[in-house]
Order: sequence, then structure tokens, then C-alpha cells
Amino acid sequence: MSNASPVVELRDAVVMIGGFPLLSGVTVEMAPRSLTVVTGANGAGKTSLLRLLGGLITLSRGYGVVSGVDLKTGDLRELRRRVGWLGHEGSFYDDLSAEENLTFAAKALQRPIGEIAVVLERVGLSRRSSTPAKKLSAGQRRRLGLAWLLLRRPETWLLDEPYASLDDEGRTFFDDLIGDVVAGGATVVVSAHDPLRSDSLAPRTLTLAGGLVVGDDG
Repeated sequence: MSNASPVVELRDAVVMIGGFPLLSGVTVEMAPRSLTVVTGANGAGKTSLLRLLGGLITLSRGYGVVSGVDLKTGDLRELRRRVGWLGHEGSFYDDLSAEENLTFAAKALQRPIGEIAVVLERVGLSRRSSTPAKKLSAGQRRRLGLAWLLLRRPETWLLDEPYASLDDEGRTFFDDLIGDVVAGGATVVVSAHDPLRSDSLAPRTLTLAGGLVVGDDG
């Protein structure tokens, strides 16, 4: 058994927004090089948990450390540099092409632009590299977001509903890429309405309801 420190450690984590608890006391640890799927109905707290882990919302009560950054006393800007977030659409400039968006972001964060062609090939967007982002489908925009994460190489990946509206081919693509990322040393957290159907992945599954963990098969 590995003695490595957890990448994610939450104890009685509460997140309040306007007096309403988005998370009601979550306690969980996630190990390095692990894949965790967070499931539950709409409003269960899946996205809120990922946003907390990404430093996008603040911890109201309890204890939390992600990638070595304390969620209460640490620098959340540093945390956001250490993790990679992929939401439903991705944050891209609509009038820039896929390649131009990656080039702009890579220069801003001093990432190697020489790898852009490689990651576009990996996510299946080589033939759409010159297409403006606004003309990409929702699935292609998710692939562009994954290309940016591959370029950044964060130690923790947070993927919010990446399987939404994907066909079987798209799901298989995501499964293969996530497997490669975990094998490469990253920790991956995926939110989904249901447990993954893939036979190629064996993730831990957390089930949320009412902002609490009500099931954990890990």
C-alpha cells in the first residue's frame, strides 16, 4: 500500500452560498493516481464538490487540502494553477480557432506551444484546428478543453459531466484518455449522473445526496 499523502483530503467540509448549504459536511480522501466518479441526482452537490476542489468556491466550515493547498488558509490562485477544470462548455474565445485558442492560452501560462499539434491529434481535432471555436459542437469543445488540459498537465483533473450528450464513440474516447491520464500519474475526479459503464476503467464511485456522501465503494 502506498504511503503517499492524499491529493484530496476533506473533513466535514461545508460550503454555504446565501445561507444555503451546497455541501453539508463531506469527508473524503483521494489518493494520487486515482480515478473517482462522483454520482448523484441534479442538486446533489456533484459540481459544487468539484468547484471546491478547484478553488472556485470557498470552504465555509471544516477542513480541506487539495494538491497541497489548504482550502481555508492557502492561496487558491496557486491551487487553480495546480488543478485542471473542464466544465460543460470550456472557456474559449469564440472567434479564435482551436489552434489559436490553445496558442493564446499556452503563451499566457508559458506552456510549450510546440506540443499543440500533438494534443490536437490526441483529442481528434487535427482536422478542425483552424475552425473557430464558435463553430465547434459541444462535444468538440469538450475535446478542445481536454487538449488544453493535456498541454497544461495538471496533477489533478476535475471533469464536470464530460459524458453529457456524447455518443458511444465519444464515451470510449473519454474513457481511453482518462485511463491514459491516470496511468501517467494524475488524479482524476469526474462528475456524472450515473456510474461509468466502461469495462476498461475501474473507478471509485462516490454517491452524493443533499450535499453529503451517501455511498462510497472505495
